[in-house]
Amino acid sequence: MNRRKFLKIAGSASIIIAAGGVGFVATRTPTEALKPWKTAGLLYTDPMRRALSFAILAPNPHNRQPWIVDLKSDTEAVLTCDLERLLPDTDPFSRQIVIGLGCFLELFSLAARDQGYLADIQLFPQGMPGTKLDLRPIAHLKLNKQIGLISDPLFAETLNRHTNREPYDTSRPIEDQKLQHLIKATNTEVSAGATNGGKLLDDLRVLTKDAILTEIKTPKAFQESVDLMRIGKAEIEASPDGISLGGAFLEGLKLAGVLSRKSLADPSSQSFQIGLDMNEASAISSMGFVWINTKGNSRTDQINVGRSYLRVALQATKDGLSMQPMSQALQEYAAMDLYFKTIHDRLANKPGERMQMLARLGYAEKVGPAPRWPLATRIKEA
Repeated sequence: MNRRKFLKIAGSASIIIAAGGVGFVATRTPTEALKPWKTAGLLYTDPMRRALSFAILAPNPHNRQPWIVDLKSDTEAVLTCDLERLLPDTDPFSRQIVIGLGCFLELFSLAARDQGYLADIQLFPQGMPGTKLDLRPIAHLKLNKQIGLISDPLFAETLNRHTNREPYDTSRPIEDQKLQHLIKATNTEVSAGATNGGKLLDDLRVLTKDAILTEIKTPKAFQESVDLMRIGKAEIEASPDGISLGGAFLEGLKLAGVLSRKSLADPSSQSFQIGLDMNEASAISSMGFVWINTKGNSRTDQINVGRSYLRVALQATKDGLSMQPMSQALQEYAAMDLYFKTIHDRLANKPGERMQMLARLGYAEKVGPAPRWPLATRIKEA
């Protein structure tokens, strides 16, 4: 961002922080909202709740956490989608939401296996939804004990996996072998590809940058994100979902009157321009990309993509890579039409093939976890 602008804003925030003293900085962490990461697997002894306590940590669009679990017993449950947690403007067919539910199911399966249980997952037991999700179940879950079952090595990365939206180290290339690890981590129901250099990397940097800036400049689409922003500890603790803007510096900006949802949505504001600058810097710093395609675009295809994406994210964590989904160009609303066509022309190799996920890769300093609702708020008792 512009140096003078940054210093002006940083100065106002620093005054607020200094006035509050060390205590202000030390108490800005939303401890309760992050507790599910610390208590996963520790609060419950039954295999179903224990597996679910890990599953709720799965990546999902805009951190909406759209899962509701109807608990039938210690080994049986039904997963449904919370229809109040959809993204109708940027995800009008809820494709990304279903992918997020696929991430949940894969992490549930890995957590169950770690306890010696095979997860029998029956998708859409009452029928597959069409272009709109409904109240019918996403999956029926049943745990079956199996002697001698070995934990998947990727499960060990669960608590270390965090989406990293910061700029990546452009002086550090990604090794070819690590790209192959990511591709091999996917399931057989999908196809995957990756790049770490050349014209394709340059083109994808520009395309993802242009797509995300277009979304920010499309008022209705961006407002959907703005409405889900939680600014400061109090808001994050009250609603531990959506897009968290926390930490002492951002709270200082909020108290200084510089940062608000209104300013973030106002194209003439400093906050809006800083958002553009930050997103552009992140996209252009991408040192690689990985993508996941399917032959079709059924709800089952979308679940399978989510399951594979979760595995790719865990493998990236294992290999020390940072990763962030860059799905704007794959979204199905008018402002994305050009990017959608361009990226499919480039990376969808067969007739009817659908690109489902695209994520940028690189090396960066580690970031912390995203807030989560406690498991107790996501389950219904029988």
